[in-house]
Amino acid sequence: MNVFVDGRGFIRCGENRWPCAVGRSGLGQKSKEGDGLTPLGTHAFGRVFWRQDRIADLQTVLTTLASRQSMGWCDDPSQDDYNTLITLPHLGRFEELWRQDHIYDLVVEILYNTNPIISGQGSAIFMHIARPDLSPTEGCIALKQDDLLELLRMINENSRLIVGQK
Repeated sequence: MNVFVDGRGFIRCGENRWPCAVGRSGLGQKSKEGDGLTPLGTHAFGRVFWRQDRIADLQTVLTTLASRQSMGWCDDPSQDDYNTLITLPHLGRFEELWRQDHIYDLVVEILYNTNPIISGQGSAIFMHIARPDLSPTEGCIALKQDDLLELLRMINENSRLIVGQK
């Protein structure tokens, strides 16, 4: 079952429709790291990272990996491991996957700029838990925790994320 994201702040899967947050610059063709765009197109889902100490009942057929304090994601185009999972500490810029706020308690890797990885074209595009006010992201797609958990129960390894298309 595919997942559709529109530019009006909604995500749809089957008969279900939930509010979501997208990048602060909206949907578009990403041109550089930090542009705030959620990338248009069709993308596969990768691994699911989750905080076992905060999420009790994760049900998905996607590959899961329990988050650890040493996990990060390199978003520094000058690094050889740009747009990949890294172990902290790490040189250069990165995002910590183990955070005090709750937005990365549940993170779904979106396979954008992964094959091949093009330095500077955008990194760390995830689906994750939204802030309470559904404020815009830096390019990710964010949903309320219960909605994201429900979505993960519905999709499989053949599902695709379709951004900006009906």
